[in-house]
Amino acid sequence: MTAPRIATALTELVGVRHPVVQTGMGWVAGPRLVSATARAGGLGILASATMTTAELRRAVREVGSRTGEPFGVNLRADAADARERVRIIIDEGVRVASFALAPSRELIAELKDAGVVVIPSIGARRHAEKVAAWGADAVIVQGGEGGGHTGEVATTVLLPQVVDAVDIPVIAAGGFHDGRGLVAALAYGAAGVAMGTRFLLTSDSTVPAAVKAKYLAATVKDVTVTTAVDGLPHRMLRTDLVASLEGAGRARALAQALRRAAAFRKLSGQSWAGLVRDGLMTRHGKNLTWSQTLLAANTPMLLRASMVEGRTDLGVMASGQIAGLIEDLPSCEELITRVMTEAAQVLAALPKAE
Repeated sequence: MTAPRIATALTELVGVRHPVVQTGMGWVAGPRLVSATARAGGLGILASATMTTAELRRAVREVGSRTGEPFGVNLRADAADARERVRIIIDEGVRVASFALAPSRELIAELKDAGVVVIPSIGARRHAEKVAAWGADAVIVQGGEGGGHTGEVATTVLLPQVVDAVDIPVIAAGGFHDGRGLVAALAYGAAGVAMGTRFLLTSDSTVPAAVKAKYLAATVKDVTVTTAVDGLPHRMLRTDLVASLEGAGRARALAQALRRAAAFRKLSGQSWAGLVRDGLMTRHGKNLTWSQTLLAANTPMLLRASMVEGRTDLGVMASGQIAGLIEDLPSCEELITRVMTEAAQVLAALPKAE
């Protein structure tokens, strides 16, 4: 079945068939998921924060070998090697650079000069205004319903604020999983939707089956926001591990953080100095304990335990509230076709103004 097409500023800017973005989720958005999304006509975004630069280059080339459709790479703007990663994006001809934090004016300029589309993710109107003034081509705006690190303002409140504030395409994230949501986002003035949890729960996702089952079994009330993991508001599934982190005393929390930091350092090849520096970057301007600072630096290990190893007892599972409404595991092709077909049906059924 051929999915109906809805042309928007996003499809024109990036060159994809459908205004649907698969977000750059660490340990989840690898070459298989990204290439499947791209082949289905959406914009797949490769997560690079959990990769070394060598792994990133290999992953980019693997996606390129699987599809000729546009795709993107997500990276942390505050990473010590951000400029090296930008160079890989440029050298390998990646169409889109996505940022988890606001990139500098210089990074935006370097990418745009090379013809790369720059799409930062933001969680506040003022951040959207800043990156738009610096030359960003579009923004992904995530409301509080979204998974992972998130804010307090609901998408339905934040999205129209940002749409009214900037003159670049706005992509809505946080609480989307179907065609009705896409139509609602378009009605608010967005150019498309970005989805994380919905793409995590597809047959093309490499997340272990047992972990997917945990997500599918979750209700809306099983998705919580906690600061116990790294001191920042983090939306995830409620588990025994989350409860233990929330109830741990300072000594126990510090011991746990040190063990996980050591494991992450070994896996990533990062030095202790680099690990502490990343933690301090997160700690800057926030009232974090030292155990939270270490956890902020090695949160990827907690995510890896679940998303890669299937150890839900040892890891955390970032999740949008929308997990409580998802009940199946379609392929990316089936998902995007379903979203676009439903969106077309909803649009056709809307009352006509007289």
